[in-house]
Amino acid sequence: MTDTVISSATKEVVIGFGRPFVMIGERINPTGRKLLAEEMKNGDFSRVVADAIAQVEAGAQMLDVNAGIPLADEPALLVRAIKEVQAVTDVPIAIDSSIVEALEAAIEIYEGKPLINSVTGEEEVLERVLPFVAKHGAAVVAISNDETGISEDPNIRFDVAKKIVNRAADHGIPASDVIVDPLVMPIGAMGTAGRQVFELLGRLRDELKVNTTCGASNVSFGLPNRHHITGTFLAMSIGAGMTSAIMNPLHTEVKTAIMAADVLNGQDENCAAWIQANRDPAEAAAGAGGRRRGGRRRAAAGS
Repeated sequence: MTDTVISSATKEVVIGFGRPFVMIGERINPTGRKLLAEEMKNGDFSRVVADAIAQVEAGAQMLDVNAGIPLADEPALLVRAIKEVQAVTDVPIAIDSSIVEALEAAIEIYEGKPLINSVTGEEEVLERVLPFVAKHGAAVVAISNDETGISEDPNIRFDVAKKIVNRAADHGIPASDVIVDPLVMPIGAMGTAGRQVFELLGRLRDELKVNTTCGASNVSFGLPNRHHITGTFLAMSIGAGMTSAIMNPLHTEVKTAIMAADVLNGQDENCAAWIQANRDPAEAAAGAGGRRRGGRRRAAAGS
């Protein structure tokens, strides 16, 4: 099956079918975070660094880095943010911008093989983004919308995704380096949003054989107790074939649902990650103590 390899200077992450789900931390994004946006504009990246460390400690295998601030120098801010993140973590990065000049600046200084977030099916965007993705040997997120917008018809979204995959191939970018975002709409505004994504995921896996991702928190926008909605959506999406998501690993409900889905889909070998994360600390300490005491008794008996 398809594997997508993303790397930093020292670490590789593999996104693929049958593998543990990859959590891409979403927090380094000033959209909707006024304080973070103001700090970044003023050259203060302390919160960026803190968010990077916290997300990795919470289990994120990758980080999405976005510096989209209106009326700011986005290329310069994105370059600075990536340098700051790579100075304190070793996880790979998804370079996130809708400004091609910002993507170009950021990929020039990135250490490793990044994930470029993103390209759409719009002709102008395809012709500007895909050549430098190919030039740098990066992977890319393919968002399944085009000049006509976001269709409510899953078949049209699939056709857009297929178009991007084919155009990427024309530039020498293999399907393994294209991760499709089927686009998650708020379920509170569109009651069929979940079913649309589940249907698309199956076709993307079986027909295009590409890995997938999404902005997971979109699905629960505007709803109460939203983290349970997001977590359940991701668990169901993993069952349907999704292999990664841009999400918040600090939300325990979401992270737990992902880990449980990995267990139930056979993607957590021997349930090792689940046991390590959920074993009672006192029980674990007692077990370790018993093993140590037993070792001393055996040594004494043999002396």
